[in-house]
Amino acid sequence: MVKLTERAAKKISDLAAKKGVPAVLRLKVGAGGCSGMSYEFEVSGKLEKDDVVFELPGAKLAVDPRSDFFVGGSVVDYEESLMQSGFAVKNPQAVST
Repeated sequence: MVKLTERAAKKISDLAAKKGVPAVLRLKVGAGGCSGMSYEFEVSGKLEKDDVVFELPGAKLAVDPRSDFFVGGSVVDYEESLMQSGFAVKNPQAVST
Protein backbone atom coordinates (compact mmCIF):
# COMPACT_ATOMS: atom_id res chain seq x y z
CA MET A 1 0.00 0.00 0.00
CA VAL A 2 1.17 3.51 -0.84
CA LYS A 3 -0.23 6.54 0.96
CA LEU A 4 -0.86 9.85 -0.74
CA THR A 5 -0.75 13.00 1.38
CA GLU A 6 -3.41 15.70 1.09
CA ARG A 7 -0.75 18.14 -0.18
CA ALA A 8 0.22 15.69 -2.95
CA ALA A 9 -3.43 15.07 -3.86
CA LYS A 10 -4.04 18.82 -4.16
CA LYS A 11 -0.99 19.26 -6.41
CA ILE A 12 -2.06 16.31 -8.60
CA SER A 13 -5.50 17.88 -8.93
CA ASP A 14 -4.03 21.29 -9.81
CA LEU A 15 -1.62 19.87 -12.42
CA ALA A 16 -4.32 17.69 -13.98
CA ALA A 17 -6.70 20.66 -14.23
CA LYS A 18 -4.02 22.63 -16.11
CA LYS A 19 -3.55 19.70 -18.53
CA GLY A 20 -7.30 19.08 -18.83
CA VAL A 21 -7.04 15.44 -17.76
CA PRO A 22 -8.36 13.39 -14.80
CA ALA A 23 -6.32 13.73 -11.59
CA VAL A 24 -4.10 10.64 -11.89
CA LEU A 25 -0.42 10.65 -10.98
CA ARG A 26 1.57 7.70 -12.30
CA LEU A 27 4.50 6.55 -10.16
CA LYS A 28 7.03 4.23 -11.76
CA VAL A 29 10.26 2.82 -10.41
CA GLY A 30 12.88 2.84 -13.12
CA ALA A 31 16.54 2.00 -13.52
CA GLY A 32 19.02 4.77 -12.77
CA GLY A 33 20.35 6.86 -9.96
CA CYS A 34 23.21 6.03 -7.60
CA SER A 35 21.24 3.29 -5.85
CA GLY A 36 20.21 1.69 -9.12
CA MET A 37 16.55 2.78 -8.92
CA SER A 38 14.78 6.08 -9.47
CA TYR A 39 11.22 7.35 -9.16
CA GLU A 40 9.44 8.66 -12.24
CA PHE A 41 6.24 10.72 -12.04
CA GLU A 42 3.74 11.65 -14.73
CA VAL A 43 0.32 13.28 -14.53
CA SER A 44 -1.16 10.93 -17.11
CA GLY A 45 -4.90 11.19 -16.60
CA LYS A 46 -5.44 7.53 -17.41
CA LEU A 47 -5.32 4.17 -15.69
CA GLU A 48 -4.06 0.89 -17.11
CA LYS A 49 -6.00 -2.32 -16.42
CA ASP A 50 -3.29 -3.83 -14.18
CA ASP A 51 -2.53 -0.64 -12.20
CA VAL A 52 -2.63 -0.67 -8.43
CA VAL A 53 -4.59 2.49 -7.54
CA PHE A 54 -4.43 4.48 -4.32
CA GLU A 55 -6.91 7.28 -3.86
CA LEU A 56 -7.50 10.38 -1.80
CA PRO A 57 -10.49 12.62 -2.48
CA GLY A 58 -9.73 14.53 -5.67
CA ALA A 59 -6.72 12.50 -6.87
CA LYS A 60 -5.46 9.01 -7.67
CA LEU A 61 -1.99 7.50 -7.61
CA ALA A 62 -1.44 4.74 -10.19
CA VAL A 63 1.43 2.27 -9.77
CA ASP A 64 2.22 -0.62 -12.09
CA PRO A 65 2.52 -4.02 -10.34
CA ARG A 66 6.32 -4.21 -10.75
CA SER A 67 6.82 -0.77 -9.21
CA ASP A 68 4.31 -1.52 -6.46
CA PHE A 69 6.67 -4.22 -5.19
CA PHE A 70 9.39 -1.59 -4.63
CA VAL A 71 7.24 1.20 -3.14
CA GLY A 72 4.98 -0.77 -0.79
CA GLY A 73 4.60 1.08 2.51
CA SER A 74 5.73 4.40 1.04
CA VAL A 75 4.22 7.85 1.41
CA VAL A 76 4.04 10.17 -1.61
CA ASP A 77 4.11 13.86 -0.69
CA TYR A 78 4.58 17.15 -2.52
CA GLU A 79 7.39 19.30 -1.16
CA GLU A 80 8.33 22.91 -1.88
CA SER A 81 11.46 24.76 -0.79
CA LEU A 82 13.55 27.67 -2.01
CA MET A 83 15.78 25.31 -3.97
CA GLN A 84 13.30 22.82 -5.45
CA SER A 85 9.78 21.51 -5.55
CA GLY A 86 8.25 18.23 -6.58
CA PHE A 87 6.78 14.94 -5.55
CA ALA A 88 8.82 12.98 -3.02
CA VAL A 89 8.62 9.33 -1.98
CA LYS A 90 9.35 8.42 1.60
CA ASN A 91 10.09 4.73 1.21
CA PRO A 92 10.80 2.62 4.30
CA GLN A 93 12.28 -0.10 2.05
CA ALA A 94 14.97 2.21 0.63
CA VAL A 95 18.43 1.34 1.88
CA SER A 96 19.90 4.62 0.58
CA THR A 97 18.53 7.69 -1.14
